[in-house]
Formats: sequence, C-alpha cells, structure tokens
Amino acid sequence: SDYYNFSQRTVGDFFSEVKKKGFSKAFGDRKMWNEMRMTDRDISDVSGYTYTHLMNGKNPATQFKALFKKGEKIRLRFINAAAMTFFDVRIPGLKMTIVAADGNHIKPVSIDEFRIGVAETYDVIVQPKSNKAYAIFAQSIERSGYALGSLTPNVSMLAKAPRMDAVPVLTMADMGMDMNKMDHGGGMKCSGGMKMPKKKSMKKMKFAAMEAQKYPISKLPMARGVQTTMMAMSPKYRLDDPGVGLRNNGRKVLTYADLKNRYSTRRDKKPDREIILHLTGNMERYMWSINGIKYADAKPLRFHYGERLRITFINDTMMNHPMHLHGMWSDLETGDDNHLVRKHTIVVQPGSKISYRVTVDAKGAWAYHCHLLYHMAGMFRKVVVA
Repeated sequence: SDYYNFSQRTVGDFFSEVKKKGFSKAFGDRKMWNEMRMTDRDISDVSGYTYTHLMNGKNPATQFKALFKKGEKIRLRFINAAAMTFFDVRIPGLKMTIVAADGNHIKPVSIDEFRIGVAETYDVIVQPKSNKAYAIFAQSIERSGYALGSLTPNVSMLAKAPRMDAVPVLTMADMGMDMNKMDHGGGMKCSGGMKMPKKKSMKKMKFAAMEAQKYPISKLPMARGVQTTMMAMSPKYRLDDPGVGLRNNGRKVLTYADLKNRYSTRRDKKPDREIILHLTGNMERYMWSINGIKYADAKPLRFHYGERLRITFINDTMMNHPMHLHGMWSDLETGDDNHLVRKHTIVVQPGSKISYRVTVDAKGAWAYHCHLLYHMAGMFRKVVVA
C-alpha cells in the first residue's frame, strides 16, 4: 500500500516536529514508528493518485447535478459504492439532518459532516435557503482526491470545491494504546489534535457499562505469526470518536454514538452468547486475516438458528475495516439498549473495539467479510446457520 502513499513524512517534517515537540519527543515518535515498520500516514491502500472519484458516474470536472427549488426539503441518499475508499462528506453552507443509516430509520441528527465507509449508506435532509449552487463534497479519508457534485437550482450553475483538509496523521489511540496511562497532567492532547478529557462524560460511562456486560464467550481459534505484526494492547469502545482527520476540525461530525434507532428496541432479546473476532494483518506484506487466520485456512463460523448473538470486533490493525454480514442485520451497541441502531455494515476503527447483536434468523451459508476489495480474500469468513 506504500506504493500509492505520496504523503509520507520527510526529513523536513522531522525538523518541523523538532521545533514543535523538542528533539527527544520527535525522535522518539519516529523511532517507535520505524521499529514497528509502520507509518502514521498509512491511511488508505489505494489513493486518488490512482483513482478518479466519481459521484453518480460524474467526475469532479463534469459534476453530478441535483436540482432544487429554494426552500424545499430534499432527501439525499449517500451510498459508498467505492472499492477501497472512505469518504468524508459535507455540503458547505448547509446543515444536514441524518434520518436513516443503512436504510433504517434513526432519530434525526443535525450535523455538518459525516464519514461513510465502503458499503455504508446514509440518508440526509437538507433545505437550501438561497438560489445558489452548493457543493456536495466528498473528500477521501487520506485527502488525495474527492468526488464532487452540485446541489443547484440551475444546471448551468456549478459549485466550486472547497479546499481539502490537511493529510491526517494516526495517533497512539489509533494504535490501540491506553491513552489514560500516558496522561501525566490530568488532561492531555495527543498528536493529531485528539483531546483527552479529565472526567468521564455520560457517553464514556455508557461505554464502561458496555465493557461490564458479560455473556458466555465461545472461544475461536487464534493464530499469531508473521501474518500478524500488530496487536492492540488496550482497545477501547470509541463510538464517540469521529476518526482520524476529523477530530476537533471545527465542524459537527457524525459519530456512531449519535445513532439511535427511531423505534424502541427495549424488548429485544438479550444475547445468549458472545464471540470475539480480531481483525489482523501484516501491513508491510499486505496480509489480511481474522484471528490471524486467512479465509483459505479458516473453518466456518457456526451460528445457531434462533439465538441472539453478540459479536465483538477488536481491530489489531491501523486501518478502518467496514465489516459486512450477509443475510442478517447487525444491531449496533452504542450504550443505549433501548434504541439499538440497525445496520448492515459496521466500521471498526483502528486499534478499537466495537460490539453488536445479531438475531440469527436465516438458515443457510452466508458471507461475512471486510468490504474493502483488496482485504476480502483474507478477511473473510463463511457463516453457517443451522
């Protein structure tokens, strides 16, 4: 994946870091990443230097055009149909109200921007107040390119693309490190601008409650070796983290913690058991797997028809993985059991963990995989429901 990464750190970047952090801290950071044979700018495997990002088949020069009349409410459905690219979507000058995730109704959330993983969908409502063209701007997560459309009252009026944000830099939190143990002053700011709060918020307390939930765990085979060069030492639920490149950017960014089912899930069955799946890989050799075992060598996952299953993913890699289970819905845990949001694709952030519940109601054999095209060969499982 380094082949497409033209935003690597340089000697000039190192001297800039020395000015900001001091020599010892800057050198320590570089030494740590080099010893791991990793780079904190390895965000995407394939970038805009290779891809031309399209919106409904139109490139940024020709632009997809969505017509509107001033004052009317418009519903836009965003579907990430890319093979390998996460997009950060905004419409400068307009607030967006998210009303559905993966085709399922949620309680409306007003935001400025959202990140959409491969295969995810979001429905938003906007209401333009002026007769001008608004940019529908979707920049790639690694900031090497963008898709662009115009929300416009006239096909002859096209919007200009805003400037792309700075190239993101991964933090220790993205490595699955315990940032609390690194806090020596009652509150710190990590590289990348991720503030670490002194006190637990209500959301953090809900996440702690999620940690405390205990269900019988079905142990699965696990392998370690050359195919797994990294392990998250302290993975956390980070549902309120917008993700690398979006933290503290001055805009209201959607997070999974904001998603609540429009309808009550209070009476949904509690999980009967839990399985834990590690997303693993060797980024230098480009090897991807689940629990350190590639698909070709893996036994099927066995789900029991009629059970309520809790699945916890732990991401031992530095990349986002959109995990997709065929045939059954995934009810994402966000700390509110009364309004579990229903999705078909769940993004697992680097170095984090995430849990969701599945009602096993479809007999047969099903695919379960990372939706990034070039990860799928290894990060894939066959699920058998019987």
